[in-house]
This record gives sequence, structure tokens and C-alpha cells, in this order.
Amino acid sequence: MSQLSFPPLMSGLAVTGQEDPFETACQRAVLGCDAGLVTYNLGADLLRAALVFAPEVSLTKAMAMLPTCGIGLQNALGALAPPEVAVHLEWGGGLRINGGRCGRLRVAASTSDPEATPDWLVVGLELPLWPASDDTGETPDQTALYAEGCADVKAPALLESWARHALHWIARWEEDGVEPLHAEWRGLAHGVGEDGEWNGATGTFLGVDEDFGMLLREADTTRLIPLTTQLETP
Repeated sequence: MSQLSFPPLMSGLAVTGQEDPFETACQRAVLGCDAGLVTYNLGADLLRAALVFAPEVSLTKAMAMLPTCGIGLQNALGALAPPEVAVHLEWGGGLRINGGRCGRLRVAASTSDPEATPDWLVVGLELPLWPASDDTGETPDQTALYAEGCADVKAPALLESWARHALHWIARWEEDGVEPLHAEWRGLAHGVGEDGEWNGATGTFLGVDEDFGMLLREADTTRLIPLTTQLETP
């Protein structure tokens, strides 16, 4: 695998075989690696990668990196994929391409205390390139990047572009706060205004609060589901 090119302040670490770059990134973060490490595993049918952060704000605020990385991916595909390809972001990290479910973003941190400043936070990306089965009728709501007219989008170039665009939005967040993120995310969000089930609760997804917590209308009350509920245990 040729060496990939990442922006300044970022460094790449390729893993191979069945090794999960998300787990590897969490392990490296525990050991004290520098922020900006991008771990990745570019399989023939699946792109997996992860980005290490060293937040200087509370976990509640740092969780903005999940939608930030989602925006970065949408921007990357917007630059590389045909213009008719639509990318949307689910609140909890799920990705949609042309309406179909297509991979996800995931997140872990050194703490689950919303008010604590985490030593590290990792956002992972999983993006199927080819369908897992030739019989796509078994999973009609699932799709893959190359099944949506993106066969010319090469995984290495997409990964490099994701890193660049994510870094751009991280810088916007640091300089201008969450407002630009909210404005960009609202145009990409999937399911706002719709009824559904989230985190075991059923209601209408009204939108998000300042920290991207879900506002869910249940009967005659509105419930806040913090984005920290999406944290995985590394």
C-alpha cells in the first residue's frame, strides 16, 4: 500500500488484515499518541478509518467531533463523487447515500462523564465500498458506495479528502464555535421532523440543541437525548 498524504498536524498509520483501525486508534490514544493520528484499513470492499482527538473542552462539547467528521465525509464525497450522489447524516452517526444506509461513524472517549475533559476521543469511519452480498434484495435499505455510481472514487483518495475536510471543519469549530457546524449539519441531517425510534424512545425528531443532543417530542413533552449516549466502550 503506497503512503497516503495527510494534512499537516495529521499522521497516518495503516493496519491490515482483520485489524480494526478504530480499536487500534483507541489503544494508541490510551498509550498517549499525538492527536491527529489517522489509522486506516483499506480493504477491497470496506473502508475503515479512525481519527484521534485530544479535546480541551468537556466531553459534552467534544462530542461535536462526531457530526464534524460526518460533515467532512459529505464534503469529501461532494468533491470526488458525481454531483447527483446525495449524502446525508443520521444523528447517531449512521451514513446515508442516495437514501440507503451506507456505513457509519462511531465514537469512543477516555471518559463517559459529560462534564469531564477527556484525555482522548476517537471517531471511527466504516464505509462499505461493495455490497456484502450479491443478493441486495435481502437488505433493500442497505447500499454501498460503488453501488451508488461512485465506482471512480478511490478509497485512498477518499480517505485523504475526508481527513482534509474534517480538519477544515475542526478549525472552523475552534475559531467560530458550533454555529457554522450547526448550519452545515442541518442541511445534511436525515430524519429531522420524522417519527421514529431512537435510543429505545419513540417520538418526533425535532432537531438538536447546542451540543447536538437530540430533541425528541414524545406525546406532549420534549425529551433531550445527549449525543454522549452514542459513546462506545473501547
